[in-house]
Amino acid sequence: MVHAATPPEDVTRDSYIQTPVETPRHDPFTLNNRVVVITGGARGLGLVMGQGVIHAGADLAIVDLNYEEAEAQTHQLVAGFKKQNPSATRIPKVTAHRADVSDPASVEACIAEILSQHGKIDSLVTSAGFTENFDAVDYPIDRIRKLWGVNVDGTYMFATGVAKHLMERNSAGSMVFIGSMSGSIVNVPQPQTPYNASKAAVRHLAASLAVEWAHANIRVNCISPGYMLTALTEKILNEKPDLKQAWVSRIPQGRMGVPQELMGPVTFLLSDASSYVTGADIRVDGGYTVV
Repeated sequence: MVHAATPPEDVTRDSYIQTPVETPRHDPFTLNNRVVVITGGARGLGLVMGQGVIHAGADLAIVDLNYEEAEAQTHQLVAGFKKQNPSATRIPKVTAHRADVSDPASVEACIAEILSQHGKIDSLVTSAGFTENFDAVDYPIDRIRKLWGVNVDGTYMFATGVAKHLMERNSAGSMVFIGSMSGSIVNVPQPQTPYNASKAAVRHLAASLAVEWAHANIRVNCISPGYMLTALTEKILNEKPDLKQAWVSRIPQGRMGVPQELMGPVTFLLSDASSYVTGADIRVDGGYTVV
């Protein structure tokens, strides 16, 4: 147990009270004047987090394997921002970029394209990833390599590419890797061993790079979502109601999460409000991994 310090006998109580720190002159949760890159940003969790960061003031580069979908979402995001902020004096710049995150040349070209259009990159969210359900003894090795190429290699290559840019600018930055509670627990009843292992790798990548890049003032954190009710997940569960019951029965809050519940955590970790937070893993799972 840690106890509060006791003031010396010759020091009065009033003189020992700590002076309140100065309140920041700006909103520490704002992302004004930041350029945020989100991989896998054209759909699902990445798209919703993109919506969150532009409403916090950031410009956004959406990276996705499907360029046409990413391009369509840029218009939707800007239109949604204008509708919700009719008196806004500044409209966020949102651009679309294609990349195969598992291919080094594609990643390098994508980062160069983003820099040519935005001039800089301040923050990165690595949301590109996927899962599959195979019994381990039946999982084709080529599919395992593809899964790891996207989930792990893609996270690593985008992170190191953006870090090089930040170091060349001698600029601080913040990265958020999207892991999963599957990196800490074993999901049941579905078999997904390689996916679980890939997300454990993502979580440890965040911790390791946070330490390695702390000297450069580049923060790296991880968000590990639990079961989220995306459009794709909802479609699957509508066809398998028993699976949904199996999942929800293990969640202390008694429900699945919705993608909008990731807006707050990602904005916090990208903003100055979390300036002393690095190497952390924030689990957004309704308490699943606690029990």
